[in-house]
Amino acid sequence: MSIYAISDLHLGEKPMDIFGPQWTGHFEKIKASWEKLVKTGDIVLIAGDISWAMNLEKGIADIVSHIGDLKGEKVIIRGNHDYWWGSAKRMRESLPKSVHIIQNDAVKIGDYIFAGSRGWQESEPKELTAPDDVLLQKRELIRLEMSLTAAKKLQKNSETLVVLRHYPPFNSRIEPSATTALLGKFGVKYCVYGHLHGSAVRSVAKAKINDVTYLLSSCDLIGFELIKIEE
Repeated sequence: MSIYAISDLHLGEKPMDIFGPQWTGHFEKIKASWEKLVKTGDIVLIAGDISWAMNLEKGIADIVSHIGDLKGEKVIIRGNHDYWWGSAKRMRESLPKSVHIIQNDAVKIGDYIFAGSRGWQESEPKELTAPDDVLLQKRELIRLEMSLTAAKKLQKNSETLVVLRHYPPFNSRIEPSATTALLGKFGVKYCVYGHLHGSAVRSVAKAKINDVTYLLSSCDLIGFELIKIEE
């Protein structure tokens, strides 16, 4: 079993090449990488911003038509553009069986347990964080802890704990945060995140804080090819 990751697929009718020529035919590039790498029984993590859809039916249709038949088990979380995201019950009833959602809970597949939340932007050094952002940071931290607590309840035989988070779990200087402290406390091994785009973004492909390995999965920043987490 191998685990791969990618994020910010931005499926749907909105043309992505308005954000730069590199986005032309972006999903065809992702699909080609997926079909080359992923085998039956592998797992693909998608850390948010899956579809531009504005309602649940269209969002599910985008997932079914684009990744529903692709190989592997898919684990997804909500991104800031996933307005289509609905109740966990409705989504689990409507999505293909190979697509697993995380919403304040956790998913166990084989020797791995997946937790996570959308998150929010972390505070930058020497910048005053707006009150609304402080509230959102606290709310998302609560949701992440709920998910990690659920993951721990599933962890019976030292299964590897992996977190998906849409927003980066640290600021642009990759400084420790309340989020990284929480992941360290729960013994997370890997954290996959996305949200960042463009060549001007300050980002690194891989970072390590307190024994947790952080991997950037924004599709344009990884060349529209799935990255391997572990085999």
